[in-house]
Amino acid sequence: MTTRHATGFLPRNDVRLGPDGWRQTLRDRAFTIAWGAIQWPWLARSLSGGRPSDKRALLDRLSLPHDALPNLGSWKADTGLLRLIVHEIEARRPQVVVELGAGASSLIVARALQLHGGGRLHSLDQHADFVAGTHEWLNEHGLDADMRAAPLIPAPEGWPGLWYDIAGLPDRIDLLVIDGPPWTIHPFVRGAAEVLFERLSVGGTIMLDDGARPGERVVASRWRRNWPNFSFELATDGTKGTLIGRRLR
Repeated sequence: MTTRHATGFLPRNDVRLGPDGWRQTLRDRAFTIAWGAIQWPWLARSLSGGRPSDKRALLDRLSLPHDALPNLGSWKADTGLLRLIVHEIEARRPQVVVELGAGASSLIVARALQLHGGGRLHSLDQHADFVAGTHEWLNEHGLDADMRAAPLIPAPEGWPGLWYDIAGLPDRIDLLVIDGPPWTIHPFVRGAAEVLFERLSVGGTIMLDDGARPGERVVASRWRRNWPNFSFELATDGTKGTLIGRRLR
């Protein structure tokens, strides 16, 4: 989830809830606060968003103007993740890309797909205003995507907190980019993305933003146990790290 505007240190934590509603338990709230104390060094390192020269090089690579990404950093995608996404699309030409958390990555994915193979981006975010603003942002650069505001509903069994209502997503996915929901719901909240792993095509790729963060390392450990038909490795490009998974069979 990323806006084109400058943002604060912590992610936006108001949530669009499904019909059943949700309230964070006191236990989960205390756990999240304690986990935030553990991972504050990783959060602090993410503030820069990457070097300005790297951002300019990325935009040149995509033939986008230098003001197309005015603000990165904080809880947004950084240039490291965006560069990895572009390389993946250039090399593998995915036809179906699903993104969880809209914003800067939406712009970059849509442009890379336009240049390399003409695939389609399907993007979910819990904030309707973010979705509308991001879609307008893409249109300003001659790009389009399937952008949806998806309410957050209770997470599937085995995972804490909330998860996106994924109704209507394609049955086959070639590239899955995970940049939401925010860790302030629960440090392991993004682990529920595994409900989409069966849809990954053989050779398909998963990219989990903030992969070096302690919460995401716990998620990665569970994914490795649960999904032996995937390989997972941590790419340290950028300020936050990206966990990359590939379906082997």
